[in-house]
Amino acid sequence: MAQVETFSGIVIFVTAAKSRSFTDAAEQLGLTKSAVGKAVAKLEERLGAQLFHRTTRSISLTADGEAYFAACASALDEISTAETAIGPGHQRPVGRLRIDMPAAFGRRILVPILLDIGRKHPDLQFTMTFSDHLIDPIEEGVDLVIRFGELESSSGLVARRLTSQRMVIAASPEYLARCGTPRHLEDLRRHACIVGYRRGLPLSWRVHIDGESSRISPPATHQISDGDSIVAAAIASMGLCQMPMSLLRPHLESGELRSVLDDISSDLIDVHAVWPKVAHLRPKVRHVVDALVEFAERGKLN
Repeated sequence: MAQVETFSGIVIFVTAAKSRSFTDAAEQLGLTKSAVGKAVAKLEERLGAQLFHRTTRSISLTADGEAYFAACASALDEISTAETAIGPGHQRPVGRLRIDMPAAFGRRILVPILLDIGRKHPDLQFTMTFSDHLIDPIEEGVDLVIRFGELESSSGLVARRLTSQRMVIAASPEYLARCGTPRHLEDLRRHACIVGYRRGLPLSWRVHIDGESSRISPPATHQISDGDSIVAAAIASMGLCQMPMSLLRPHLESGELRSVLDDISSDLIDVHAVWPKVAHLRPKVRHVVDALVEFAERGKLN
């Protein structure tokens, strides 16, 4: 019985660590908040170590908690993978898939594809989150991450390139009529630019000059952290923006925006699927990645 209680305590601990809330963990597990707190306290007593910093509003892992969580989460993942591999759903996607994606690209391009996958596989449940900075899927408890651009190397992660997109500089016809159309890179200094904003800093733009890719820092007239809002600002004639073609194409086709500096704004940016490295790739992750690769090959991600 002690071993059963210990295993139950580990499951409760991992759930609380992922949700960062005893209340949320209790809801997920069908327990009371008090039962979750007591189970974690009992586990801490057995280990002789504090696993969480607790305040009246939140919990966070201690250094010992971080180390224990990494080991326990990995072990539970292996158990889940083993059960899935011998169960009736070993060839089909089942269970909850936690996927994080860039906000604008996710909403406009990926969500319709994921919903199509979900309709075909009713045993697959999604938890979708949207963020434009690269998160650590292991630390965040995320199964799959979709990201633009270069990826930092990590021995604990696997990445697969889905597609590449051209980065386009564009503005509204009204803005170009009022402020002129830039013909050379140097002309950008005289223009209002709408740039991304992340971690307190404006983001650079990608350009391709003399066969080489490089980054420039245009005037950061307007700094916006959301891709859809950047496009909306450009349509509202606030300035020039640079965004992936998939987000600008409908507006270029409608005439709301016009591309400029096409000779230098031809750099491609890779789109990757990233997931934690495990002994056996789960069917739900494999299926969604394979489906995204298929959609990319058909040009549905561009």
